[in-house]
Amino acid sequence: MSGAPPLSERLAAALAKKGWSENELARQSGVPQPTIHRIVTGESKSPRSGNLQKLADALGMSVIELTYGAAVGNAYSRSPQVGDAVRADPNVETTAQPIRYYRYPVIGYGQAGSWTECVVPYAPGDEKQEATDYQAKGRAFWLEIKGDSMTAPPGVTPSIPEGTLVLIDPGIEAIPGKLVVAQLDESNEATFKKLIEDGGHRYLKALNPAYPLIPINGNCRIVGVAVEAKTRL
Repeated sequence: MSGAPPLSERLAAALAKKGWSENELARQSGVPQPTIHRIVTGESKSPRSGNLQKLADALGMSVIELTYGAAVGNAYSRSPQVGDAVRADPNVETTAQPIRYYRYPVIGYGQAGSWTECVVPYAPGDEKQEATDYQAKGRAFWLEIKGDSMTAPPGVTPSIPEGTLVLIDPGIEAIPGKLVVAQLDESNEATFKKLIEDGGHRYLKALNPAYPLIPINGNCRIVGVAVEAKTRL
């Protein structure tokens, strides 16, 4: 379609029209947030057709509309369908609202364990920060992953390789199945693992099967839950 905005702009406009963040679209569609982010930023030029279908379904659009565009003012939406209760007024323009971004500090494993107890962890302006559209419920921070304990075997997801930045939210409840940062009693540093439950007992599990389970028996404190991951190329 001549003159049509690229897919990245159409998806961003559709998100804005819904009032959704990338994380909300990920929850609604089942498409991973990093994949959505690459499409919105234009890094992914040829997304998988299956992912486009899931995104279109979640947004109430057809794949054709998402791929080639169906303009409504400054935003994009699905065409009216038979049975719709409310019809759009053709004389009213829908204006896309900007997606709000939030910045959180990047800290190390040595700082993560005591993060929620710190009052002033940095002098103003000294901390390194990363932006995201996720609005945290607690004093969130980015943790840069080190080592290969969270690198899953090929073809297995999720996999969190060394160098990945993971956003940790202390305000999210830690339930089995979540990736968490925990502070072990015998360590000055935090550890990043998957929280699991087996036979009524809880463990910290690495995604790399070469690492053993760490039993939880009152010997650790959960610092926060992972809500987003990003990898720099």
